[in-house]
Amino acid sequence: MPDRQPTTKGAPLRVAPRVKPCPTGVATRSSHAESGDPRGVDKATADGKPIWSRRRVLLLNATYEPLTALPLRRAIVLLICGKAEIVHGDPAGLELHSASEVILVPSVIRLSTFVRVPYRGRVPMTRAALMYRDRYRCAYCGGRAETIDHVVPRSRGGPHTWENCVACCAKCNHRKADKQLSELGWRLRVVPRAPRGRYWRLLASISETDPLWLPYLDEAA
Repeated sequence: MPDRQPTTKGAPLRVAPRVKPCPTGVATRSSHAESGDPRGVDKATADGKPIWSRRRVLLLNATYEPLTALPLRRAIVLLICGKAEIVHGDPAGLELHSASEVILVPSVIRLSTFVRVPYRGRVPMTRAALMYRDRYRCAYCGGRAETIDHVVPRSRGGPHTWENCVACCAKCNHRKADKQLSELGWRLRVVPRAPRGRYWRLLASISETDPLWLPYLDEAA
């Protein structure tokens, strides 16, 4: 269903009524909109879609274990169908409106019933997950990392794996080039290892995290 424009309080939505067990068509309005606060108005992106349509929501198991980051629309469906509950709402008070429902935009939701997650193998290595693992610190000098470096250069047969990749600042990356650490007399500050834990699979799939998610992502956050 196409996205609708924000509506003022009490104004009817100009939409034909539809009967659905789990309605997904909603309009957005912030609780600040009535007072004229600019935070209550959603801006459109270059493709014509409102910014909120690209938002992700952290989904927790019934045991508060992080499972995945859902599109906002899917999270709303789970809430309306009674399959999940809101743990943390939008800090700005953004709301979603339909003809008969008003729901606070969630940042974190929790499943009502426990879902057993099958064992999954090695965490895929992505730039975002590697930066989280190394805490955005250069493995050589400890400065702010901006890129990724292969400890054993790929030109010398080094693999693209967790154990051979580290976060690196631009200066060290340029100085190291395709040299071995022994040639430069350098040492790694921390031995790189593959991370473990389900939350790492979540971190590997997203580029940005909401600050409200951090308490649920264990030490990876």
